Formats: sequence, structure tokens, C-alpha cells
Amino acid sequence: MAGFPQVRLRRLRQNVALRRMISETKLDIRNIIYPLFVTYGEGVKQEIDAMPGIFRFSVDKLSGEVSEIAELGIGAILLFGLPPTKDEIGSSAFDPQGIVQQAVRGIKSTIPELVVITDVCLCEYTTSGHCGVVLNGEVDNDKTVEILAKVAISHAEAGADVVAPSDMMDGRVKAIRERLDDSGYQNVAIMSYSAKYASSFYGPFREAANCSPQLGDRRGYQMNPANIREALREVEQDIAEGADIVMVKPALAYLDVISRVRATFNHPLAAYNVSGEYSMVKAAARNGWLDEREVTLEILTAIKRAGADIIITYHAKEVAEWLSK
Repeated sequence: MAGFPQVRLRRLRQNVALRRMISETKLDIRNIIYPLFVTYGEGVKQEIDAMPGIFRFSVDKLSGEVSEIAELGIGAILLFGLPPTKDEIGSSAFDPQGIVQQAVRGIKSTIPELVVITDVCLCEYTTSGHCGVVLNGEVDNDKTVEILAKVAISHAEAGADVVAPSDMMDGRVKAIRERLDDSGYQNVAIMSYSAKYASSFYGPFREAANCSPQLGDRRGYQMNPANIREALREVEQDIAEGADIVMVKPALAYLDVISRVRATFNHPLAAYNVSGEYSMVKAAARNGWLDEREVTLEILTAIKRAGADIIITYHAKEVAEWLSK
């Protein structure tokens, strides 16, 4: 093989046009999902302290927000709900008049072409703050799965395009798929949080969604951050049970997991650029320690380069503006 000086790899880095031409990884706003928090009440647009630039909206305030999201070219949102009341089984989560169900109907009446994805979990709705029903001091897998299927059906009835179980219970994808199909919602897709780790990067989200566990932690059902082979087993099982899209969460500290999942499975793959990753960038940028635009785009490019087809990120609106310039 020829070497230097005949081979000069810098030749194709000489200007912006050349660098763009040979770019191996490209961000596209059409592959980015924007999370939204919807809460009870009226006239609410409340900024989340730990997540600058991210707000909790009441349903009546959502129309303006989703219109802006659609205008920016963002094709999908992921909804999280904050209910007015909580109980032991999270019954507000499957209430036909629940906060997420109202939000879905409102969004679909405003921007019907916007893809609405709903988080299917119980942590925001239970008094325990856990992702499932606590019995005898432990989260009961099978009881939780029954309720999650009811939640998914209520979201589909409201008009959700995709339901996204994030609880990490065994068998929940199979149960949800069966209930959706039996109820006539064969076209509602499932985006499963397949490899969701028990991460310390979720702190700001727990403030945003008011869902910190009131006893113990979530390590009994979320994955050990040290494990990667287990992640492949989780993804394989979810695909077998009917997941249309699988997910790795978090993203930045788990690029190796994203890469292994992509190399192992030919299935649509999402990665969640989570709240702690977002808030770290925001805090450092506000202190003048880094360039927010450049660092954000570098992080998202890394997630895409690792193999993610879809990126869920709180930076979505800013990224849409940056990519349009």
C-alpha cells in the first residue's frame, strides 16, 4: 500500500464542503424524538429547575408547543404524565380521562401527523414511586404486567401511535402486544425500553416527573450497569415478544451497548440521551466551560455513530434549529 507522502489523509479535510461530502455519520432531525412532560391544572408552563429549557405543560398549553415542534421538523414526541393523585397500583395511569390520555387526544386534534409515543410505566402514578405494584416490599412482576397492558390499551384508545413500556418487567412486551391485537390495535407499535440500566443519570428526570422511589431503589428490575451480555438477552427477548423498536437507555455512557445491539440485531434501535446527560451539558455551558452547540452535536453524533437509528433527546428543539442553518 502507498503511504505518505502520496497518501495524505488531510486532503479531504481541507474545507467544509469536502468534510461534509465524506461524512460517515449524519444527524437528521427526522430521526429525533422530543420528550414532553404533561401535568394537571390549567395555564401551566413550569420550567424544571434541574433541566433548564424543559417545562411541564398542562394540556391546554400543549397546542402551542406541539405546533412549534412540528414546524421545526421534529416528527415525534414522547409523553410523560404527572397525575393529580397517586395510589398503590397507579390507577391514574390507565384512567381514560388520565393526563396522558387527554394530552394524546389534544395533540392528535391539533397536529394529527405528529407521531405520539407514550411512556407506559407506573412510577409517576404509584405512591411508592416504583415502576410497578409493590407487594410485601417487592415489585410484583406479573401483577404489574397486567396493569401495564391496561395502560397501553388506554393510550391506544386515546390515539397514541406508539406505546413505550419503560418498566423493565419480564414479559410485558408480549402481554401488551397480545392486548393491543385482541383489542383491534394491531397497528399501534411498541417501542420497548429493552436495555434500561439502573443509572445515576436519571436524577433530573425524577425531579421533572416527581417519581423518585419512596423505598429502596430500582436495581431489582433495571439492569446492572456492569452488564452487556444481559442487555443482548433483554433485546432478544423483546424482539421475540413483538417489540417493533428496541431501546438502550441511557445513551452516552452506554455507547458500547448500542454498538453491540446494532451489530447483533437487524431491528430498529433507539437510544435515550437522558436527563442527566442533558443537564450536565446545560450546567457546563452556563458556566462557560464548553460550547453547548458543539458538544451537543458531538454527543448526538456519537450516539448515531454507535448505531442508533433513533435518538430521544431533550436537546431536540435546539438541534432542529442548529441543523437547519
